[in-house]
Amino acid sequence: MNYPLTIRFRILAVARQLSVTGANGEVLMYVKQKAFKLREAITVFADQEQTRPLYRIAADRIIDFSATYSITTEDGAAVGALRQKGVRSMWRSHYELVRDGDVVFTATEENPFAKFANQLFEGIPIVGAFSGYVFHPRYRISTADGEPVVRAEKKAAFLESVFTVDRLATPLSPEDERLLLIGCVAMILLERRRG
Repeated sequence: MNYPLTIRFRILAVARQLSVTGANGEVLMYVKQKAFKLREAITVFADQEQTRPLYRIAADRIIDFSATYSITTEDGAAVGALRQKGVRSMWRSHYELVRDGDVVFTATEENPFAKFANQLFEGIPIVGAFSGYVFHPRYRISTADGEPVVRAEKKAAFLESVFTVDRLATPLSPEDERLLLIGCVAMILLERRRG
């Protein structure tokens, strides 16, 4: 996989949609979150036309406080899960990527003040449209033993959200790489909804 990856949110869409592209511009996946669902329902497609679904991400409950989001292939085989750490995530977002009940990666917000300030700034009429230029939340994903693997950071953008994902560590197994990428995209999608 060619890093850095770029995650770009579609501006005018009823349901949240984003595309993930590699460093050379190829589309790696297109993600769509179903609108008006009580439980999170996210589909990951191989193409922007949304004709080849690859993965499904579904919440285990309606209220997403301490929710677990199961990640499965299109045919229902388990890939892993993204677990939000409830009370721990109230100020600083904290997630765990698990496979077969074991924590494989942890994701932590590096600067919780940036997200908090971004949310306040976005709420100001007219001026809030420029919030994408001011505050930039960052998230670090590490292995279960604490070695940093990737960093996702919001970049300056007008009227949209753009994140970059940079590799910080040595290559991973294909199985871990897949879980890391899908989990990172799901986390950013969920965090984007919160500010």
